[in-house]
Amino acid sequence: MFGGFKRLFRYNETMVLPHERLGLLAPTRPEWVAAACADTATLLADHAHCEKKAAATALSLISRHPEDARLVESMLHLAQEELGHFQRLFAVLRARRIPLPRDEADPYVNALLSLVRRDPAVNLLDRLLVLSMVEARSCERFLLLAERLEDPDLARLYADLARSEEGHARLFVQLAERYVSNSAVAARLDEFRRHEAEIVARLPDLPRMHG
Repeated sequence: MFGGFKRLFRYNETMVLPHERLGLLAPTRPEWVAAACADTATLLADHAHCEKKAAATALSLISRHPEDARLVESMLHLAQEELGHFQRLFAVLRARRIPLPRDEADPYVNALLSLVRRDPAVNLLDRLLVLSMVEARSCERFLLLAERLEDPDLARLYADLARSEEGHARLFVQLAERYVSNSAVAARLDEFRRHEAEIVARLPDLPRMHG
C-alpha cells in the first residue's frame, strides 16, 4: 500500500534505508517497531505529547532570539504545523477513546539536549542541530510505522507525517548554516550523529516515539 515511500529512498536503483537517507548512523531496532505496533494506544498518546512539545520548542526559540526575523518566521510556521499535528493526533485519540495521559520526560531528547554547549556563541547552533537529529529520528520511525502498522488509517497518518518531519530536519540544518560555515555545521552534526547512535542503542524498546 505504501510502496511509494520505498521509492522515495531509491537512489541509482539501490535501496537506501530510511536512517541512511536521513543521515542517521544507526537504524531503529526491529524490537522497537514490534513494541510500537503492538501498543498503538501508548504510542499515539506519547506521540501527541511529542508534537505539542515540538511546537513549544519552536516558540521558545522565538522568545530566545526575537531579533532574528528569519528564525522567527521559520519557527512561527513550524509551531503552527506542529500544533496541527498535535490536533490530528488528539483527534485520533478522541475517536479511539484513548485518554491523553500526563506528559512524561523524554530521555532521548533530554540526552541530546545535555550535549548542547552553554556558550552563547554556539548554543543556538547546537540547539538547532539537536532538533534536526530529533526530527530525523522521528521521520525514520514514522516511515517504519507506515510500512509495518496493520491499521491502514494509522499507516496513512504516519506516511503523511513523515514528509513533514524530513522537511523539518532539513530546515534546522539550513538555519544553522546561517550562523557558521557549512563545513563547521557538518563537523558538529557528525559529532551529534555519533552521540545520537549511542543514545539510541541505550534506549529500551518501549511503545513510545523515542523508546
